[in-house]
Amino acid sequence: MGEALPGGSLDSLFERTTDGLSRTSLDRATAAKYKLENFYKGVVTECSQREARRIEAEERLSRERWSDDKKQRHLLALGRQESEFLRLRRVRMGVDDFVTVKVIGKGAFGEVRLVQKADTGKIYAMKTLRKSEMVKKDQLAHVKAERDVLAESVNTPWVVQLFYSFQDQLFLYLIMEFLPGGDLMTMLIKYDTFSEDVTRFYIAECVSAIQAVHDLGFVHRDIKPDNLLIDKDGHIKLSDFGLATGFHKTHDSTYYQRLLDNSNPAAKVDMLGTQKNIDLTFSRQDRIATWKRNRRALAYSTVGMPDYIAPEVFSQRGYSKECDWWSLGAIMFECLVGYPPFCSENAHDTYRKIINWREHLYIPDDVHLSPEAEDLLRRLLCSAEHRLPGPEIRMHHFFRGIDWTTLRRTRAPFVPELKSITDTSYFPTEDLASVPDQVLLGATGVGTETMEFMSNPSKDLAFVGYTFKRW
Repeated sequence: MGEALPGGSLDSLFERTTDGLSRTSLDRATAAKYKLENFYKGVVTECSQREARRIEAEERLSRERWSDDKKQRHLLALGRQESEFLRLRRVRMGVDDFVTVKVIGKGAFGEVRLVQKADTGKIYAMKTLRKSEMVKKDQLAHVKAERDVLAESVNTPWVVQLFYSFQDQLFLYLIMEFLPGGDLMTMLIKYDTFSEDVTRFYIAECVSAIQAVHDLGFVHRDIKPDNLLIDKDGHIKLSDFGLATGFHKTHDSTYYQRLLDNSNPAAKVDMLGTQKNIDLTFSRQDRIATWKRNRRALAYSTVGMPDYIAPEVFSQRGYSKECDWWSLGAIMFECLVGYPPFCSENAHDTYRKIINWREHLYIPDDVHLSPEAEDLLRRLLCSAEHRLPGPEIRMHHFFRGIDWTTLRRTRAPFVPELKSITDTSYFPTEDLASVPDQVLLGATGVGTETMEFMSNPSKDLAFVGYTFKRW
């Protein structure tokens, strides 16, 4: 045995310090630490998922009245399927694996394309997001939250299904199921308002979709008609989780600001301006026409639209899943009245009305609602502490006659009439002619900000762990 060290410990002889280390060395150490943490977290997650699949398969087989020989053959087949999945996980996926059929949408930070996988011929919706814009606009936490929600919601029919996510130098990609029926926003623009029976169906499906997200531990925070997509059977699925949060550290913008050491808070919307109350100057039909005229432009705007956002979100005093139920109330109001409850000429005035919702919430005289419909509206568009939670919403008299267990198997009021699996007639694409069919990966279209982003050695650090392949 060696002699005891003077002072009794190594710490007293070798003090841990970063003094003398260059900034480059510290950045590399931070990057290595983050990548190692993510790698081993992924390994542990994959192992637990494989074990869960094994247990589920064995339990399912134990309930089957099959011979031992047939069960063994089935297990061997599942083993080959597992091996094939593990092989596919190791294959690097890229945008070249997909062929664009048509551009079907655009948002503040990217586009959505209808694509076909080159080797299988399967049809998907591909969402692309430019990395430099994500960093510049402080969207890193939002991107990670969206990917996490979609990856964890593989077992719910109420959320758009994610099949793959991957990245290259310039873009992030989400490969999702294609829902050919368009969205609720397009349907509202077409029909102006719905009857109470039709509204009951769609709001009931919204309740189920929002509750499914809450059950996963997430809050959506951006529930609006644009994000309620219609599948081939006319049923709703929730999409666009860019503002969702599971209250994880990687869903917090400050986490990425520390990681990149580049505080770049998103520009705060200036909420000042002159007060204009269009309620005194517009008839309901005028307001519907104005709302429809501006609606799609607002959806494409980088500023966004506050019409469906709960007042507690603006107050910055803390909020939880209750904010999604306020958004549901705003959508229900629009379905029945023709425009959101706090619709104004500009976002500033809408913001003011939402903050002072008690003074501005009213149902127009020429709109005749049932007592049940009005009661539900007022119990959703209210203060967070008095707002109905999901289970109580389901029990509300407005939903009398709804069978929640068979809702998704009920025939929808509007079923898309589709000519093929690539039919995009329910997507208004007339404003998308300038968007290129293929994703531009070369120097073409790359601006100065993107070049600066690409020259940053730590540019990809915030996107570690983004890749996903569905089992």
